[in-house]
Amino acid sequence: MSGDDLFSMADERSGRDYAPLAVRMRPESLDDIYGQDDLIGPGSFLRTLIEKDTIPSLLFYGPSGVGKTTLAHVIANETDSRFITLNAVTAGTAELRKVIAAAQDAIHLYQKRTILFIDEIHRFNKSQQDVLLPYVEDGTVILIGATTENPYFEVNRPLLSRLRVIQLKPLPEQAVMAVLRRALTDKEKGLGSLGITASDEMLGTLARLADRDARVGLNLLEQVCMVVPAGGHITHDAIEKVAGHKVYTYDKKGDAHYDTVSAFIKSMRGSDPDAALHYMARMIDAGEQPSFIARRLVICAAEDVGLADPQALVIANAAAQAVQFVGWPEGRIILSEAVIYVACAPKSNSAYMAIDAALADVRHKDCGDVPDYLRDSHYSGAAALGHGLTYQYPHDFDGGWVAQQYLPDALKGASYYRERPYGQEGSMAAAWHKRRGGK
Repeated sequence: MSGDDLFSMADERSGRDYAPLAVRMRPESLDDIYGQDDLIGPGSFLRTLIEKDTIPSLLFYGPSGVGKTTLAHVIANETDSRFITLNAVTAGTAELRKVIAAAQDAIHLYQKRTILFIDEIHRFNKSQQDVLLPYVEDGTVILIGATTENPYFEVNRPLLSRLRVIQLKPLPEQAVMAVLRRALTDKEKGLGSLGITASDEMLGTLARLADRDARVGLNLLEQVCMVVPAGGHITHDAIEKVAGHKVYTYDKKGDAHYDTVSAFIKSMRGSDPDAALHYMARMIDAGEQPSFIARRLVICAAEDVGLADPQALVIANAAAQAVQFVGWPEGRIILSEAVIYVACAPKSNSAYMAIDAALADVRHKDCGDVPDYLRDSHYSGAAALGHGLTYQYPHDFDGGWVAQQYLPDALKGASYYRERPYGQEGSMAAAWHKRRGGK
């Protein structure tokens, strides 16, 4: 075979053959996109507009690897309009003006629309965003922007008001696994010709390491397949070689998952911040979602710290909200602060025990009726029924308290809240203990 023949064969190959797996596997149709069914599933608003080629100016907002750029490329495949792509990191005002001028010519000379896709649009400064404004407004270009940042902070209000914001949510773990499975079996664009196989557990491990980012997951898969022989099987050892650190067995439906979560909660309950941080680190490293960790933290603050330090619940809830706003990796610092606080706080489970005791009576006893004087008296005819007539308004008495029966007669004297003399609850409960007769 001559050298000319070799070059001829090379010319026939698409440059895409040499591209990273994540580029080769980029979906070309809506049906190939996983994990965004609410947005582009059959009959959805956005899918209908794409299929009819009547999309308005849009802004795709969401974390990396959820399909923002992919969706833009699918639109490019589906539309009859001119489709131009810019990246806000490298494009400047001069390039924007050239694109707009070409779009104006396309309308006047060929009656053809231009869709302008700008990736990382939040990187444009205010003046660059202002250049776009009149041309988006008059329809010279249909703008599709993509951003990982909150558009309500990063995009000028006048421009934002002319865009429909489409939020793409993080991909479910199963969706990333489906992307990886397709790449592993696709012989044309993927890795199928290698004959390498992987169990659901291994694909799940890769998906968690990728933090539900499909692009990162595909990059990891490609690298793992470089260390696995053709026809081989992906193992923990192979993944660890690529990841560069130990990969814990952490199937979210398996024992290891629940054992780690259990140890995390029990360590906080047992006031051991070091152990609590260790188990949280395991969860973070295994790809656990911050919302899952934060929920357990909030529950522990209420169940185990409780009234001994009511501030623990405030801090845990604030951490849960903050970590959703900040995300990984900085979110680990927020959770660490809250975990240390909850672990070191004094402990009382009185609130937990009290509500369960009250529920037990409600479910298993005839609790009787609400006393007449506690019933609603704000409607016509209530007085005739005797509702509210003898109710004593606590604020009319010294100290804002008056001895009065609030439980139904059938439960008179029942006690659910058993105060604990720990932390702030000790001083708070002293007055309550006195009021109920020192029982």
